[in-house]
This record gives sequence, C-alpha cells and structure tokens, in this order.
Amino acid sequence: MSFIPQGTVYGVLLNFRAEVEAMSQQMSAPPYQAPPKAPVLYVKTANTWTPHGGAIALPSGVAEVEVGATIAMVLGEGGRVAGYVPMNDLSIPHASFFRPPVRFKCVDGFLGIGPTLRTGGDPASFTLEVRINGALRQRADFSQLMRSAPQLLADVGEFMTLAPGDVLMLGCHAGRPLARSGDRIDIVAPGFETLSNTLAEARA
Repeated sequence: MSFIPQGTVYGVLLNFRAEVEAMSQQMSAPPYQAPPKAPVLYVKTANTWTPHGGAIALPSGVAEVEVGATIAMVLGEGGRVAGYVPMNDLSIPHASFFRPPVRFKCVDGFLGIGPTLRTGGDPASFTLEVRINGALRQRADFSQLMRSAPQLLADVGEFMTLAPGDVLMLGCHAGRPLARSGDRIDIVAPGFETLSNTLAEARA
C-alpha cells in the first residue's frame, strides 16, 4: 500500500541556494524590497494527492506543467521526524512566484506522493534525479538548502505548530523541468523507492 499523508502537506519556496540566486533581483524589487526572512509556505490540499503509479490528468487548455521534485519530512509525535518521502509537486507555469495562486498549485492530482516512507537518514546527504520518459532532466542535492531540514523545521515552528502526520517539503531546485501529456515522470533518489507518475490527456 502506498504512503498516504495523514495531515496537511506544506510546500516551501526559496529553500535551494540556486533558486534564491535566480530570484535575487526580483526579491530586491518592489513590492518585496528584500528576501523573505521566514520560510515561505504554501499548502498542497488533499485533492492534489496522487499515489505512486497514478495518472495525473492535465486541465483543459494546459499544455505543460512544471515538475517540482522534492523530498518531504513527515512529522511524528513530539515534533520528531517520523520519516521522509519523495514528492512530485506539479504546478501550472505562472509568474506569481512569491504568492503562488491556488488555481496554479492546487489542481486536482497535482502532487505525486512516493510509494513508501523512509525512516532515518541525513537529509543533507539526500540527492534526487528527475527523469522524463527515461531522460535525465534535473538533479538536486539537498546539501544545497538555504535552511537544513532541522533548521527549516525549527524556523517554521517559530510561527506555527505542525501536528503529527503533517508533511513539510524541503523545497524544489531551480530550473524546474516541464512535462506534457503522455510523459512519464520518475523521481529517483538513492535510498528511496522511485516515485513514478504519468501525465494523462487534458480533462474536458
């Protein structure tokens, strides 16, 4: 049986160094004037969850989506991390990066969730690859986070309480690859079971 979240799933923006560097000029411009001082979070609502092996249907009129490959922490009792799971955080390409609109991020099925939970391991040693139709499209090294997994958890805890079962992504690397209907997306990470999903024809 595939892993199914038991709480709220939170995504994190701007937690890879390369992502922050790529956005540095925009973050210094109005209306923001400076990089954010606290983690920037968003929610992937339950309607977005698709298990490993599931097909993800594109909405009508959407030709391609951004692949946001990441690894997420799953919270246990007492604020401890119960384990880690790979995720495929899809979104419709859009310009509103700092305040991602729900209609681009929370589309039905737009979060592929890894098949099993990995317990243990040092998140700073995690790496992953995005393969689309078997071709390598992206690599991510989680030693390159702005906030390490423990620091991210501590900083989020400064302004909100995460409950057992909640899921907190570590962030997505810059340069997210694009995928289209019919593409098979594999998130391959050493020590994890591969997460695979296929994009289906657009819904009417």
